[in-house]
Amino acid sequence: MNMTKGSPQGIKKTIAGIDPKVKLSLLWIFVVLLMVYADIVSLLDPTSPIRKIMAGAPLPAGGLMAGAILMIVSIVMVVLSWVLTYKVNRWVTIIIGAFMIFYIVTGGHGLYYVLFETVEIACILAITWFSWKWKPEVELI
Repeated sequence: MNMTKGSPQGIKKTIAGIDPKVKLSLLWIFVVLLMVYADIVSLLDPTSPIRKIMAGAPLPAGGLMAGAILMIVSIVMVVLSWVLTYKVNRWVTIIIGAFMIFYIVTGGHGLYYVLFETVEIACILAITWFSWKWKPEVELI
């Protein structure tokens, strides 16, 4: 196994460069940051449902729970990308990616949200593509 010089034990350099687990984890972190910032920007939009809720408007049943689940799932994927085995990691990432895209498309409004949504979905599609194309590790001699 070819270990990257100066790297901590366990970080493997593959033929393509970055360890797939590291690549997936970094992309999930990027998605989480985009989602959080999109919600923060929504608080500045006077027509945003999030801002209306913060001002005391009633929230649809389960709205906060759905938002919490969406964020928790994306944050958990950062960790799962590191700890799951190849096969499980691959399928969990593809399934969760489809789940995330569905919820991202159904939420938000406004031109700024479309921009965030486009980048988030592009990143999740890249995550799904990398997972689909991911091949088991081959020992380098």
